[in-house]
Amino acid sequence: MPVKLDLTTWPRKEHFEFFSRFEEPFFGLVATIDCTKGYAAAKEAGVPFSLYYLHKTLAAVNGIEAFCYRIKDGEVWLHEQVDVSSTVMRDDTTFGFSFMEYYPDLHTFVAGAQAEIARVQNTPGLITRTFDMDNIIHFSAIPWIDFTSLSHARSFTFPDSCPKVSIGKMTVNEAGKRTMPVSLHVHHGLMDGYHTGLFYEALQREMDGE
Repeated sequence: MPVKLDLTTWPRKEHFEFFSRFEEPFFGLVATIDCTKGYAAAKEAGVPFSLYYLHKTLAAVNGIEAFCYRIKDGEVWLHEQVDVSSTVMRDDTTFGFSFMEYYPDLHTFVAGAQAEIARVQNTPGLITRTFDMDNIIHFSAIPWIDFTSLSHARSFTFPDSCPKVSIGKMTVNEAGKRTMPVSLHVHHGLMDGYHTGLFYEALQREMDGE
């Protein structure tokens, strides 16, 4: 069950109140991740690399408390677990929103994710299920572009505090090193640049198998 923070004793109370008044309280950045070891590990495990890096993204997110905070009715709640709503592309190039539950075990996660991908690919429309939970991250992949910046379409009137992660094209240099850009957008009332640094460090460790 989520736990409500006591804002009167929370060190970020002033930061939370300040940034929550903004029309756009999210900030974002892009960093490059070395995925050489992660790509090899996915192949060795026999799982799609796309689901491998999604699993490692969730592992990184769930290991950082700030990424488990969500805002509801002006209060901050701490969730025990964060899952994911990822875009799923269909053969006709449209996409739908999915829900995938996080499991620490890679193969358990992949099995559930593949079932959800199949469901969305065989269901028309953008929103193919109800989304009444907020203990999720919003995830998407743009594997055709080695991007250096990214912005999201957002409704400023919708009360949203879910982190957003997007992954770009994997590139390989002459030495065989594999890298890919990772975009992160988060609510500034819940975290700062320090916490985004923790995420990128954690994701790199996860990709390296540490």
